[in-house]
Amino acid sequence: MPNNRNLRADPPIPRSSNSVVHHNNPSQIFPGAGLDFASREGSQSFLPNPWNDSQDRTRSRVRSMNERQHPHSETSNRFMNHDPNPSLSFPEPLLSPPSLVNPSLSIPSRSLQHRYSTGDLRSQSQVPIPLHEYSDEFSHQGTKEFEHNPEFRDEDRKEISGSSSDLDAMLSRFQDGQLDDQDQEWHRLVSKEAQEALGKHEVRRQSIIFEIIKGERDYVADLELVQLLFIDGLSTARPQILPRESLSAFVGNVFGNFHEILTLHRQLLYTLFERQREQHPVLQTVADIILDRAVRTEFRSAYEIYIKHYPLAESYHRKELKRNSAYEQFIQSISDNPRVRKRDLITFLSRPVTRLPRLTLLLEETLKTTEKDYEHPDLETLPLLLGILRDCIKSTQPGIEAAESKVKFWTLCESLVYQKGEIIDMDLYDQSRTLVHSSPVTRRVRSESGFHEEWDDLVASLLDNYWKRSSGIPRQLNDISYHGFEDTPDMRKEKIEGGLLDSLRSHLVPIYPFTVFHSSSRSTRRYTLYVASEAQRLKWKNVLSEAIALHQLREDSTKWFDPQNITSSYFRVPAQLATPSRGQGVTGRISSAVPFTFAGRKFLAVGCPAGIFVSVAGREAALQATARGVFNRFIVYSESTVVSYSLELLTRLALGQTTPEMLDASMENLGSSESNIILCKCMQMDGKALVIYASKRRLSSSLNVQIMEAVDQAEMESMARTRKNTRVLSFRSFGEPGFVPRDAFDVIALTKNIAICTQDGIVIADPTNLAQSAATLVPNFQDAGSSPSLSMLKDRLKDARPLGLARIDANELLLIYDSVGCYITKRGIPSRSNGYIRWETQASGFAHRGNHILLISSQFIEIRNINTGRIAQVIEDVDMRLMHSGYATTDRNDRVLVAMRGNPKEDSTADRIVELVETVEYVPQSAVSVAPDIWDEWDM
Repeated sequence: MPNNRNLRADPPIPRSSNSVVHHNNPSQIFPGAGLDFASREGSQSFLPNPWNDSQDRTRSRVRSMNERQHPHSETSNRFMNHDPNPSLSFPEPLLSPPSLVNPSLSIPSRSLQHRYSTGDLRSQSQVPIPLHEYSDEFSHQGTKEFEHNPEFRDEDRKEISGSSSDLDAMLSRFQDGQLDDQDQEWHRLVSKEAQEALGKHEVRRQSIIFEIIKGERDYVADLELVQLLFIDGLSTARPQILPRESLSAFVGNVFGNFHEILTLHRQLLYTLFERQREQHPVLQTVADIILDRAVRTEFRSAYEIYIKHYPLAESYHRKELKRNSAYEQFIQSISDNPRVRKRDLITFLSRPVTRLPRLTLLLEETLKTTEKDYEHPDLETLPLLLGILRDCIKSTQPGIEAAESKVKFWTLCESLVYQKGEIIDMDLYDQSRTLVHSSPVTRRVRSESGFHEEWDDLVASLLDNYWKRSSGIPRQLNDISYHGFEDTPDMRKEKIEGGLLDSLRSHLVPIYPFTVFHSSSRSTRRYTLYVASEAQRLKWKNVLSEAIALHQLREDSTKWFDPQNITSSYFRVPAQLATPSRGQGVTGRISSAVPFTFAGRKFLAVGCPAGIFVSVAGREAALQATARGVFNRFIVYSESTVVSYSLELLTRLALGQTTPEMLDASMENLGSSESNIILCKCMQMDGKALVIYASKRRLSSSLNVQIMEAVDQAEMESMARTRKNTRVLSFRSFGEPGFVPRDAFDVIALTKNIAICTQDGIVIADPTNLAQSAATLVPNFQDAGSSPSLSMLKDRLKDARPLGLARIDANELLLIYDSVGCYITKRGIPSRSNGYIRWETQASGFAHRGNHILLISSQFIEIRNINTGRIAQVIEDVDMRLMHSGYATTDRNDRVLVAMRGNPKEDSTADRIVELVETVEYVPQSAVSVAPDIWDEWDM
C-alpha cells in the first residue's frame, strides 16, 4: 500500500443537481507545481506554465500522493494539523469516463487495479528492477486525478482542452479510427492556450506519448487486416486457392504465430485507450502499461518466435507467388482493397519485425523529454522498459541471421543449374545444411580475339559441404584446396560512371586474388578469383579454412569405412630407380595382395618385384609365393602364365613346417597350351570356384577365353585312389571355349552370367557356353537416334573406360566407368532419364559393399551411395591402388585391401597395405537391469 501517513483526503462534498463542484486545492491538478486557477466572474482565468524555466527554481517538485513531505502550497498546509496516521478515504468520482469498450476490439474487461510488485517483476523477467513505489497518480487507478478528483471543476478542464463534449467526441473518433488524418495529432485535440501553458518541452512529450498510442492503434488495425483479409480469406476462398490438405501448413509457414501477437496487442491497446480517456489531454505516463506487458514471458517469446521465422515466412510467400497463379491473383485482389492502401503482404508480415524497434525509439524520445529535475516515475520505468525491449530485439538477431541464411541457401538451391543429364546429389535438403558465405567475385578470361583480357562477374557460394561458383561444377569440400591469399593485388580497368564524356574514360582499381583448386588436378582444375578488397579476401580465407575443417571433422566422426593398417613398414620402395633385392631390405612396389583362410587361420599373401610374401595375419614374416586365389589352390598369374600351388603346403611353409621344394612340387600350369595370357580372373559362381583367362593369338581379331573349374578336394581324393599312377589335376574345363573382343581387359561375375569389360562397353555372356551364347552389349544405345538424352549419354561414355557393374536391386544396376557412372535396367537399357554421375577423380578400380561403391584413384577414394550417387566419404592419400575387392557384395567379412605410400626412411619409402573396414552404427543401449541376486552375497 502507498505511504499516505502525512495526507488525508477531504470529506465528501454534498452535491446538488445545479451546483458546480470546485477543487479545494487547484494546485493538485499539477501537484506541487504552484498553479493558480482563478475562476472569477467577468475575469479570464490565467494558467502559468509549470515547466517554464522562468519559474522560481525553489518551487516544489511534482509530488506523489504517497510522498512523506508536505506540499508547499498554502492550501495544502491545512493537512498539517490532522492526525499523523489517518485513514485515507477516497470520495466518489464526479465524472464518469466514456465507454471503455471499443466495438472493434473483442476484449474481455479486466481489472486495472493490480500493480506488479518488485518481486512480481523479477519473477517474470531477468532484468534487474530497482525498488520503486509508483505513486497513485501514475498508477492505473491513481492516474484519474483530472476526471475523478471531486474538487476539479469542469470549467478548469474546458480551459485546458476545450469543451468536455468536444474532447470526448474527438477522442472517441480518434480511437475508432474515424478522425481525419490531419486531425490525428495531439495538438489538434488540445487548445492553444493549454499548449502555451504547458510549454514546448511538455507539448513535445505529450505528442510523443500520443504517437505511441496512435502507432499501437494502427499496428493492431494492420494485424486485424491480415487476419481478416489474408488468413481468413485463404480459408474461405471459393474456389480454393490452395489444396485443403496443405492450407493449414502454408498458413503456419507464412503467418506463424501472427494471431498470438494480435491478441497480446489488442489487450495492450485496450489499456492504452483507457488511460488516454482518463487523462487526456495530459497523460502522465504510458510506460507502466507497456512495461506490464513487456515483462511477461509470453510477450517476449511471441516476438522471438515470429521474428526468427520471418525470413522463412517471406520465402514461402514468394515461392507460392511464383508457382501458383491463383494465389497471385488472390494477393493482387487484396491489394486493391482501400483499407490495404496498396501495401503488399510482405509489408504486413514485416510489421511485427519493425514494431519493437520503432516503439523503442519513441520511448527513448519520451525519456529525453521527461524532466530530470523532478521525481517522475518514467525516469526509472523507461530505462527498465527500454532494457527489456532491447534485450528482446537483440535475442532475435541470431535467429534472424540463421533464417536469412536459410533463405539465401534455398535461393541458391533453386538457382543451381547442372549440365544436361548430370545427376548430382549434394544432400541439399538435410536439416543441418547451411550457407556459410556467398559474395560476388570476378574471374579473368581471355577475349575471343585473344588480344586482350576480359572479366566475368560471378558469385561464389560456400556451403557446409560444397563450394560452388556460378556457371561452375559444385566441388565437395574434401576435394578442394586453396592458396594465394597473400598474393599482391592486380589492377582492373573500369569505366568512370557519370557524364557523357566520363563513359569514354576509365581508371584502374585494385582487385585481390585467391585461388581455389581441385586437389587431384591442381593444374587443370584451378580457379583464380578476385574480390574488391583485402577484407573480403581475408573473409574468404577464414570461411574456407573453417568450413573445410568442420566438414572433415564431421566425416571423421561419421565415416562409413575406417582405414586400418595391415602392414606399414615391411615393404619398401627404393628412392632411386633400381632393382630391389632381399639383401638390401627393399622389396619394391606392391603389385598384388590377397587375404585367405586355411585350417581356421588367416593369412595374407603379397606380391612385389622382389618376390611373393605370405604371412599369418598380423605378422610381417615373409615367404616367396603368389598373389591370387582364395580356394583350395593358390593361383599365380605372372608374366602371361597362370599356375597354381597347394594352399596347404603354402600355409605350412609360412609356418615353417615344410620346405620350398615341396611347394614347388605341387605347382600346376593352368594354361599349358596358351603362351600369351593377357587376362586372368578368379570368381565364384553358383557354388563353383572358377578361373577365367583370355589369351591372344597372333593375327587374331579376338581373344580366346577359357574357363577352368576347381575340383572339389573330396573328389580329388576319390580320383587319386582310382588313378594311382596318374596325377590328378586340380582344375578341369568348364564349358566350351569362346571368343571376346580383342580389347577386353577385365571380367566380372554376375549372378548367372559374366560381364566382360571392353573399350566399347560391357559384354554380357553365359560362361557355360561362350561359343554359342548370344552376347549382349550394355548399355543398349539402340534408340540413341531418336532420343536426344540417350544420344548425349552415348557421347559422354564414348571415351570412358568401363570398370564393371554393381547390382542395386533385382531390376537395376549401376554401370561404372573410370570417370562416370550410369544406371541401367536388367535388360541393359539406360534408366533414370538417361542421366549420369560424374566422379570427382579418375578411378582405376572399384569395390561394392552394401549400399556403397568405393572408387579408388591414386589420390582419393570416393565412397558414394549406390542408389543416389551422393558422396558419403572421401579418403585422401598418395599412390593408392586397389589390391583386393573380394567376391561377395554383402558379406562384411569380405575384405577390401588398398596399397598406398607410407613414410620415407633413408633411401627408401614404405609401401603399406590398408584394409577398409566397414563401420557399424552405434545404437545406445538402454541401461542394463541388474540381476536380482547380484547383491545376495552382500545381504543387500
